[in-house]
Amino acid sequence: MAAMTVAQMIELFLKPGAPVHIESFDGSSYGSDDAPLTLQVKNSRAIYYMVNAPSELGLARAYLQGDIDSPQLVPGNPYALFKELVPLKSYLRTPNPAQLAKALASVASHGFHRPAPPDIEGPSRARRISEGLLPHSKAGDEATVSYHYDQSNEFYSMFLGPSMTYTCAVFDSPLMSLEAAQKNKIDLVLDKLALQPGERLLDIGCGWGSMVIEAAKRGIKALGVTLSEEQVEWAQRWIKDEGLEDLAEVRLMDYRDVPEGDFDGICSIGMMEHVGHKHYPSYFKEIYAKLKPGAKLLNHQITRCNSHQGKKAGQFIDRYIFPDGELSSPAEIEMVIQDTGFEVINQENLRQHYALTLHRWNENLVAHWDDAVKLVGEPKARLWGLYMAGCAFNFEMNNIQVHQFLAIKPNDEGTDTYPLRPWWPNH
Repeated sequence: MAAMTVAQMIELFLKPGAPVHIESFDGSSYGSDDAPLTLQVKNSRAIYYMVNAPSELGLARAYLQGDIDSPQLVPGNPYALFKELVPLKSYLRTPNPAQLAKALASVASHGFHRPAPPDIEGPSRARRISEGLLPHSKAGDEATVSYHYDQSNEFYSMFLGPSMTYTCAVFDSPLMSLEAAQKNKIDLVLDKLALQPGERLLDIGCGWGSMVIEAAKRGIKALGVTLSEEQVEWAQRWIKDEGLEDLAEVRLMDYRDVPEGDFDGICSIGMMEHVGHKHYPSYFKEIYAKLKPGAKLLNHQITRCNSHQGKKAGQFIDRYIFPDGELSSPAEIEMVIQDTGFEVINQENLRQHYALTLHRWNENLVAHWDDAVKLVGEPKARLWGLYMAGCAFNFEMNNIQVHQFLAIKPNDEGTDTYPLRPWWPNH
């Protein structure tokens, strides 16, 4: 029995007429030359990656190594490729067992291979657990946060820009600059919390310190905590450069270990994705205990669109981006906030804003592509381009959302503890 070509294998998985042209290293091709999308299978390693991990993980490994490519691809921003791939979904089909066995026999006829994953791939969830890094334990959180954020401050600055703000911006219009939109978001958070000069703010998962800096500029005494050493180094230098040491502080510390209490406000911006759904009650109880009566919480996080969707991320996100990351629906999150004892004042969906933010980050990465590749290598630069473009697409398609919850810790003064109508300006 003659071995199948790559094109013949592809035919098993795509119905006739699929709008794609595929060129393979073995000289075979699939589809029309004038198809709107051309993909190139550069070598046999791509096939073995997909045989060993027949999912998004196998495809990602091949893409990051350059084994699968496209002449239409912009590595720092493959968003257009995502758009072209969408129509292919309606052409997918499942081979029958005999066809699948024939394809696997063709691959095996060249030898059994399990190519090593890219060097930048992290360990599986099972391996992390076997090494004692239990999901959402203090040790586990420290390891997973370090894995994502302790990459290179210089690399992050290439796409985040001067604000070094790695969360959803808030745009007045699609034409607004990223820097102005990030300032908008920070102002929105601080305005919702309504803190006055001299009052105290705790920023949980403070990143590189942008929120702490802006709060201190308003005269607020701001403490930020993060588990990333590189973020702490950047933030402490930034605070010093701004001359804000008397008002701003950033520590390398788990939020659960912060000894202070009686804060006038707490914000958590883009940190809840690391907490884990089962740990939401203890997370909000910890925050509740650290706030004064009458003080407010602003919780900002990526969410699922409904409670039927799974909480855990897929293998690609878990291995490469956010190990142990979990998302929940806004209704599930709000229920836990209220069950903790908070009164929810306001809930806002910023889904469209995050898509715009990600597009700006991809544009920045493209503009600094050569420097990014020199600094971190092409696989890692490709990874961030892929991740951000994929997220932008999923926010646009309403596959994921991002919500801000503003809540207050009740006190003994009755209901008249905040203004009758929203007091923050439209940002």
